Amino acid sequence: MGGCFSKPKPVELKIEVVLPEKERGKEELSASGKSSPRAYQGNGTARHFHSEERLPTPHSYPGTQDCVEAAVCHVKDLENGQMREVELGWGKVLLVKDNGEFHALGHKCPHYGAPLVKGVLSRGRVRCPWHGACFNISTGDLEDFPGLDSLHKFQVKIEKEKVYVRASKQALQLQRRTKVMAKCISPSAGHSGSTNVLIVGAGAAGLVCAETLRQEGFSDRIVLCTLDRHLPYDRPKLSKSLDAQPEQLALRPKEFFRAYGIEVLTEAQVVTVDVRNKKVVFKDGFKLEYSKLLLAPGSSPKTLSCKGKEVENVFTIRTPEDANRVVRLARGRNTVVVGAGFLGMEVAAYLTEKAHSVSVVELEETPFRRFLGERVGRALMKMFENNRVKFYMQTEVSELRAQEGKLKEVVLKSSKVVRADVCVVGIGAVPSTGFLRQSGINLDSRGFIPVNKMMQTNVPGVFAAGDAVTFPLAWRNNRKVNIPHWQMAHAQGRVAAQNMLAQEAEISTVPYLWTAMFGKSLRYAGYGEGFDDVIIQGDLEELKFVAFYTKGDEVIAVASMNYDPIVSKVAEVLASGRAIRKREVELFLLHSKTGDMSWLTGKGS
Repeated sequence: MGGCFSKPKPVELKIEVVLPEKERGKEELSASGKSSPRAYQGNGTARHFHSEERLPTPHSYPGTQDCVEAAVCHVKDLENGQMREVELGWGKVLLVKDNGEFHALGHKCPHYGAPLVKGVLSRGRVRCPWHGACFNISTGDLEDFPGLDSLHKFQVKIEKEKVYVRASKQALQLQRRTKVMAKCISPSAGHSGSTNVLIVGAGAAGLVCAETLRQEGFSDRIVLCTLDRHLPYDRPKLSKSLDAQPEQLALRPKEFFRAYGIEVLTEAQVVTVDVRNKKVVFKDGFKLEYSKLLLAPGSSPKTLSCKGKEVENVFTIRTPEDANRVVRLARGRNTVVVGAGFLGMEVAAYLTEKAHSVSVVELEETPFRRFLGERVGRALMKMFENNRVKFYMQTEVSELRAQEGKLKEVVLKSSKVVRADVCVVGIGAVPSTGFLRQSGINLDSRGFIPVNKMMQTNVPGVFAAGDAVTFPLAWRNNRKVNIPHWQMAHAQGRVAAQNMLAQEAEISTVPYLWTAMFGKSLRYAGYGEGFDDVIIQGDLEELKFVAFYTKGDEVIAVASMNYDPIVSKVAEVLASGRAIRKREVELFLLHSKTGDMSWLTGKGS
């Protein structure tokens, strides 16, 4: 895509022409997947576009006027394994030298716009420094998540020891490429009670499953159903940016679903699944038959069970409406957040500038304790206290008191009474799998759906993915785990789609997540449950550190702040199948005061 050296191809070639988008904002708040690709066929018919956008004249192949070419460096300017951003006049390109070969790609991660030159190059791919997405340097294709789009790949030639890059101007300005997808050619689409693939849940797992099927050439009917009233959106942003509107959060525009024949049923609740007759029944009585089924229902937030739980202005955050309502009511008022996990702390951080006061109630001694350990939790707690957040630790809510039906006070078990006009509850979630209880699809004692590495349930043709599943984690000895993270849901949705098409794919991704509070990001990779030690390099007080979580002699997870791209580096090492030993980290810390992490990607152990 974007290459212009070869002769024009026959007219059936498909070219994507997409308008430039504005420069992305701050890392965590920039929107994901905003652009609406316009796919043209060689004969110049527009497939889909926003009516208010002006369409440039389509060409059957980008001509010279659409392309820009420049000498970007001398062949000796880059060593093997090096990356550099180079300027082509119409935009930047990421130039990579690997095994003596040069590759030129889009320079920004399509997920949130991270500069890939600061990422990690390893095993023929570049990994994003912010959130761990991986792109193949030979094709630009997205190989690990989060995000939906790939990078443009540009043409490179060497002449007289100089490296030339040639690219289409549109591709340079866009910085993202939506993979070519099949269209739905099923004659019954939209008009019958049967579908080929039914996907229950339109989060990351459901959407990626649908897109993967189309990318792999599947052209039968796909129906995606969701309890939400919106098309698939970027849910992790809800708690980081409570003001965000549904249209700002959308992962794909309406036109995308229309163009690729992915039918979305909103506010559609499945009440029963009949696996014998391959049929689901919706709350309104509508029935739909399927040949393959993906269950990706996600989870539902836990609520408080104390006295007064029914008073007004007590919220959980699940939808954009929930988030918007909280921020509207909290402005200038007293807010209490129950639960110091990721959701609760992100909400508390966001509300400090809006609310009159913000208090956090938590059962543990420090925030994030089970996840990040005592020391990191305490350092983050201090950052919150410096931003006027008051903590009530090692206690819980015993009563919510109202005045004229509306919340006025939160009473704690420690008998402390906290003034509160708004209360946000972030005490975890339970899988939304109640509708499967009589279905014959196995659920474990906690309500999760157990799947194998191919995301298959115990019922043939029925797959499951996302927050509601437990699956074998390859690099932790196939331990059955539940990992309710955005990136993991993407990866599982992809594997489920591949196996619906009998491709025998297995889930092997290394978990990667992030959080953002007060403009600072914390990144995390691995699976740290059961860690017995934490080794910290850097300065916790300055929030510039990396923490290695170990169990016995093995590093099982890593977290960092202001220490990029260490988490992506560790994720890449773990993904390659190499274990990182505790003694390696200790030896490194003993001899290194510079924070250099090159030992990690060294050959051998």
